[in-house]
Amino acid sequence: MNDADGASDTQGTQGTQGTQGVNDAKGTQGVIRLLLAEDQGMMRGALALLLGLEEDFEIVAQLGNGDEIVPRALETRPDVALLDIELPGRNGLDAAAALREALPECQVLILTTFGRPGYLRRAMEAGAAGFLVKDGPVEELAVAIRRVLAGERVIDPGLAAAALSAGPNPLTQRERDVLSAAVDGATVADIAAKVHLSPATVRNYLSSAIGKTQTRNRMEAVRAARQNGWL
Repeated sequence: MNDADGASDTQGTQGTQGTQGVNDAKGTQGVIRLLLAEDQGMMRGALALLLGLEEDFEIVAQLGNGDEIVPRALETRPDVALLDIELPGRNGLDAAAALREALPECQVLILTTFGRPGYLRRAMEAGAAGFLVKDGPVEELAVAIRRVLAGERVIDPGLAAAALSAGPNPLTQRERDVLSAAVDGATVADIAAKVHLSPATVRNYLSSAIGKTQTRNRMEAVRAARQNGWL
């Protein structure tokens, strides 16, 4: 796995420098305390079971709702938080930013099914130390956990390349807010009430978002933004 922005000085999960970082992390930290946030109970239980087999890991919290992440992290003081993106309540990306502010010594590793370039960029902006998709082997995840604790940034290499080629998110925060409010086919009036803007301003933001996503209407804009990980 390589660094997301091409600035990595490591060449892979098993590289010499990465291995040294892993050894340093284990030697200085002893048992690595993990918080796991995943909304699917079976997946959460399986991850906890498999990671718990590692002799230097301890699962200190298992959560299914994003609103619980920061309070439980402050209570349990994990070394690394493994966060899914699609969570009830606060999503994993927003929770990552809040967790980095509330408990900066805790490293955040995003673990998701949704390998989208926009999600990767947002995760890095939120201060995440790693971003992996769920289809990798658990042994690779275990090494990634030790590497982020050693101060490295660990990113799925294919996704890193896709993020660089995709470019930055073209949508402003307000455009994202308006599109997010339009997800369920809400009317302009409904969106305006939800985001506390006038209907005319909402129409302007929707028009701008439609143009930037090169789509024909707001629902196509929502789909395009989701597919790119911009929402």
